Amino acid sequence: MRSMTGFGLGDVPIGGGKLGVEIRGVNHRFLDVRVRLPRELADLSGFVEQVARERLVRGRYEIALRVEGTLLGAPVLDRERARAAFLALSELRDELAPGSDVPLSLLSVIPDLFVSSVQRDADIVRDAARAAFEAAVVALDAMRQHEGESLRQDLSRRLASVRTLARGIESRAPAVLDAHRRRLRERAERLRISAEIDVDASRLEQELAIFADRCDITEELTRLESHCAQVAVLLGSSEAVGRRLDFLLQEMAREANTLGAKSPDAAISHAVVEVKAEIERMREQVQNVE
Repeated sequence: MRSMTGFGLGDVPIGGGKLGVEIRGVNHRFLDVRVRLPRELADLSGFVEQVARERLVRGRYEIALRVEGTLLGAPVLDRERARAAFLALSELRDELAPGSDVPLSLLSVIPDLFVSSVQRDADIVRDAARAAFEAAVVALDAMRQHEGESLRQDLSRRLASVRTLARGIESRAPAVLDAHRRRLRERAERLRISAEIDVDASRLEQELAIFADRCDITEELTRLESHCAQVAVLLGSSEAVGRRLDFLLQEMAREANTLGAKSPDAAISHAVVEVKAEIERMREQVQNVE
């Protein structure tokens, strides 16, 4: 299990400098990748995002590339483009002002006359960016793994608490039916003494059966335990389990709500409140699980 929060830094030497990648991760429902690049590496934006989506699963990640020194040497003049630009300017001079000079300084304002080393050796730069990214992801994963272990331990403790409370509710349920049977009989006896009215025993049993059916929480407890068992398995997984955990906890909360609605017993109601509180705490923690 990994957290979505983490930081990773990686760099590789290239040419006369160094290319570094910095990754910052925070929790997010889906995968959200944001790339920040220096101007000379702007063409790598799509490539870096693709590499990130191949390695990351869930969370919001800010990926920044930085350059130290000079990558692969100085820019190179695109001579063909420069010749074509100067020829076009000369033709315009002959048309508008024959005999006047065309200074070479005019070429300095024409964009893209110089090809950067990054453009010239794009494959080398991409390989360096990928290597730096992989180094950053290793550092990121180490931090996320460490925090993920803390989350796993906390979730495991709370899951154990939910299961203990559920077993207590299950053991308490028969006593609720017995108490209701006793109250019905006491009420019937009071009617017999005060109003000299005999209550049919079969009618008492019918009322008890209706109460038992209305307050039966066996199915809810069975489903709750099934969800708990699935959560326990996911907590031991090394895969990305955040979304599945969130779904299961949502279902557990639904079962707990039904338990509270169906039981008239104060002790069970109190235990259900504790169950719901633990599930809600787990759901908050799971928001940061990959």
